[in-house]
Amino acid sequence: MAKFDHIRILIIDDEISIRKLLEFYFKKYFTVTTKSDGKEAMEFIKSGYSPDAIIADLKMPKMDGYEFTTEIRKMKSMSTTPIMILSGNESSSDRIHCLKIGADDYLIKPFNPDELYYRLINILKRTGKI
Repeated sequence: MAKFDHIRILIIDDEISIRKLLEFYFKKYFTVTTKSDGKEAMEFIKSGYSPDAIIADLKMPKMDGYEFTTEIRKMKSMSTTPIMILSGNESSSDRIHCLKIGADDYLIKPFNPDELYYRLINILKRTGKI
């Protein structure tokens, strides 16, 4: 697996174990920042942080993945930033809703980090970030 430490990945998950797992795995390949909920992440982005891709949990307190994705897509500077949603919910309607509001991918927990890595790499290649 290639290293792309110039690529900034924002990981948002209220479950510390998932957040730490993703941070541990992805920091070998990317520059990683983590936040515990959508509201905290949104404030961080509005303060000037510009991630190259976002991995976000769907169900979070304060601002869930739906609201976060909707708000990000309204921001001109973030309108094409890849967003990958992680969820423990296998509902087809949730997946469709996330894709409809602008998520680029939806992966069900538990997931294989290697699969998430390659999905992310493919999206970053298509968007010209790598």
